[in-house]
Amino acid sequence: MENDNPKVEELAVNECWALLRTKEIGRLAVSVDDDPDIFPLNYVVDHGTIVFRSAPGTKMSAALSNPRVALEVDGYLPEPHEAWSVVVKGSAEGIREIGDLMDTVDLPLSPWQGGAKNFFIRLVPTSVTGRRFAVADPAAWRTPLSGTRRSPME
Repeated sequence: MENDNPKVEELAVNECWALLRTKEIGRLAVSVDDDPDIFPLNYVVDHGTIVFRSAPGTKMSAALSNPRVALEVDGYLPEPHEAWSVVVKGSAEGIREIGDLMDTVDLPLSPWQGGAKNFFIRLVPTSVTGRRFAVADPAAWRTPLSGTRRSPME
């Protein structure tokens, strides 16, 4: 029998930042009216922080009005069949100072969704954690009922 307790490697903070630099899409978790909500977004790493653009709306309002937010970014390495996940927790701050804005507008930050996204927001981390693990062979999850024909849902 294969390893019933697969190893999960906790990543050092510097490894987490290196992995964050390899991606550009993450999921921002915020609280909206005391309920959790998640928004996909484009981001860039900038001097130990995460920067993203936004238009006014629920995501921006929630990120700037609540003291705690989180960003999760995941990846998969096909050759070693490993996956990783990094979570950055902290607070979001609007970038308003002219000097900071001048530095920020040149960042390689291109949202996928069109429209005006004229506000820059910086996630200032209080914690950065990550883990890496081997991806299980899908056959390991098969049961005697796997592949059984089912009636269509009506």
